[in-house]
Amino acid sequence: MAMTASSSKSQTSGEMETNPRGIPRAPFVDDVEVYVGGKDAEIQSVMKKFEETTAKYRYMEISLHQRRKALLGKIPDMEQTLQVVQYLHKRRQTALGQPLDEEEEKLSDDEDDDLDDLDDDDDDDNDAGQKKREEVEGGMKTLFELNDTLYAEAEIVESGEVGLWLGANTMLMYPLQEAIELLTTKLSGAKKSHEETVEDLEWLREQITVMEVNFARVHNWDVKRRREKGLLNQPSGLLASGKKGKDDSDDERD
Repeated sequence: MAMTASSSKSQTSGEMETNPRGIPRAPFVDDVEVYVGGKDAEIQSVMKKFEETTAKYRYMEISLHQRRKALLGKIPDMEQTLQVVQYLHKRRQTALGQPLDEEEEKLSDDEDDDLDDLDDDDDDDNDAGQKKREEVEGGMKTLFELNDTLYAEAEIVESGEVGLWLGANTMLMYPLQEAIELLTTKLSGAKKSHEETVEDLEWLREQITVMEVNFARVHNWDVKRRREKGLLNQPSGLLASGKKGKDDSDDERD
């Protein structure tokens, strides 16, 4: 997907164009001879600059791949945690006779069959409400994960608060409503960060492709120049390792 529309436009001719996260656009070499500085200019410094720029883009690409992988692991956990806290909040509101908002009503309609076996018969509303209040006051039975595929039955005493891991071996107790707001904000931020990371990866792939095309254009221009001067059998000296290149007569790049 092209990122040109979302990239930051340079305000002046001397300002480098970047994408919204500050990753610079790779310059495209339209006229090689003008770019390298003339027909007799040396190109080793130009090629070295291309290699360094490409290496920087590839380093950023690796970092963003790692970031994307971490986000893909965190987002499902955050969604599951938010779903559980919303259920606890809905359960407590129902037990206390408080009205549910639209999202909580939707959660109740979608998940009551899986998360709660309470009787919702319209003819027994009073009895069902009393039963819910008793279950909240007496705790909720659930399964506690000890290890992969290993669970133990546990009873949770509901207090209107929930503990959230904040990292660095730190857990903090939050009221249920505050926990929902915090998790919703964090989840929204993580999803936005993932979208931006994907966009940056696409942008980087474009810039790496441009640099590879630049490298090939300058290389082919140098081969053509040496052919015209009868110096084609001499090594071009373009290998990054410092080794002498072999005959470049058939080494032009597409």
